[in-house]
Amino acid sequence: MNGKMTISRLAEAAAVHVETVRFYQRSGLIDEPARPDSGYRTYGSADVRRIRFVKRAQLLGFTLDEIASLLKLEGSQTCASTRELAARKLAMVEAKLSDLLAMQSALATMVSRCDSEGPGAGCPMIQALIDD
Repeated sequence: MNGKMTISRLAEAAAVHVETVRFYQRSGLIDEPARPDSGYRTYGSADVRRIRFVKRAQLLGFTLDEIASLLKLEGSQTCASTRELAARKLAMVEAKLSDLLAMQSALATMVSRCDSEGPGAGCPMIQALIDD
């Protein structure tokens, strides 16, 4: 990958859409290079790495604001700050997971009630939602 890519080549190299690149520029996550006399802005491999960083961080559940904070820490000796951001995200994921497991259990109970009730007995799921 050479150091001079158009926005479409950048998007292709980073496996995103051109509009994603533009959105990241508007959000301040990547810089928009100056437009030279030729009219075509060019990007380099550092831009590809930065976009891939953003996409991987999003997959881990970080918001764009959190990613911007991580990018500000990039390259500095602030591992403790980075760890704190990741620890907060982990706690949030664990809480969501706990909520999802509780939902799974409640829904499984409701489905099994529906399976065990005979016809004409009313819907135990609807009744459980009314009663609880």
